[in-house]
Amino acid sequence: MALPARRYPLEGINLKDPLLFEQGMPHALFRQLRYEAPVYWNEEPEEDEPGFWALTKYDDIVAVSKNPQLFSSAMGGHQISYPPGLEFNRATAAIVGNMIGMDPPEHNAYRRLVSPSFSASAVRKMEPTVREIVTRILDRVVPGGECEFVAEVAAELPLVVLCELLGVPQEDRRLLFGWTERLTDFGNTPDDQVAAFAELFAYGQALAERRRREPAGDLMSLMANVEMDGQRIDQQLLDGFFLLLVIAGNETTRNTISGGLLALIEHPDQYQLLREQPALIPTAVEEMLRWVTPVIHFRRTATTNAEIRGQTIRRGDKVVMWYPSANRDEDMFERPDVFDVRRKPNEHLAFGEGQHFCLGAWLARLELRVMFEELLRRPPLELAGRPRRMRSYFLSGFTSMPVRFAPEQP
Repeated sequence: MALPARRYPLEGINLKDPLLFEQGMPHALFRQLRYEAPVYWNEEPEEDEPGFWALTKYDDIVAVSKNPQLFSSAMGGHQISYPPGLEFNRATAAIVGNMIGMDPPEHNAYRRLVSPSFSASAVRKMEPTVREIVTRILDRVVPGGECEFVAEVAAELPLVVLCELLGVPQEDRRLLFGWTERLTDFGNTPDDQVAAFAELFAYGQALAERRRREPAGDLMSLMANVEMDGQRIDQQLLDGFFLLLVIAGNETTRNTISGGLLALIEHPDQYQLLREQPALIPTAVEEMLRWVTPVIHFRRTATTNAEIRGQTIRRGDKVVMWYPSANRDEDMFERPDVFDVRRKPNEHLAFGEGQHFCLGAWLARLELRVMFEELLRRPPLELAGRPRRMRSYFLSGFTSMPVRFAPEQP
């Protein structure tokens, strides 16, 4: 493997610095880490935190993901660190206490409750509804010639579907959008994030109480009324469930739609190939997921002393898996820096691996496939302004992407 043209002084590199990600994924840095320091110790100099091990190789990330006995989600949570202060206590408890922050067997028990709603067979039944939603969205924006693609298209589809699943009134979907915007962009102030958490939890609690009085066939009705070991799920778990679905069910699909479209615009040969051969769209969706990798990292915590590539990992050490790096690993993917809508095989880690493999993977694939099938039936899109990225080292996405529908070539 050849080293990247740009070299970073690795001493002092901090992967928690949002500025590293502001102009896009730092793939040159990840490539250098894979070559020089695939198990890299990242200090946390600005915080009262001990530092963490950064894993950048595909095989190491898969191995850690599949070994919850040695690398726990529950022991320290799935985020690198959590905001300090009493005002964040409820938020931290909800983040740590949701399904992503559990290990087997507890994780398996809760996952079994909701997994039927996200199974391949359940999702297949949703295709006519999803296609109707996509058609309605595009029919609204295409006649205008231009649109703000993130807000008017990419965010709309997962928001509408999410509201249907959770039992949230459609007129409230922009509330969900606003809360996720405030919670996921690291450029926002801590005070605004505290307020967003409080508003989101209050809304979820009110929805749960309403569904206890008036149960319906939605996920909130299920979670608000189900009993585990003879007791209803407590408010902390409901907070975590609502937070997880609102963010995971919205941000990841929205960001892959936006990032996938940008990849097509930046690779016009691939865009044209899909317009000529729409049967390639399912394969293209997998390449978009690999290319965008909407979730940048998750953390595990070592439950005992271990070793990865000769590095001693001590009990209690934080181990952070960097998925964009795994999805460009030269030992796993041929020509990993090439966007190829015909790529096969494509065993990317955009949905994670192991027991925490993304619960909504089938739904995300359906939404992405239908969106691009319908988009490719419309006039081609081009940028009408500069896309603006989220300021985040956790999610890879855009806050703005102005586009226009280009005239068809004669």
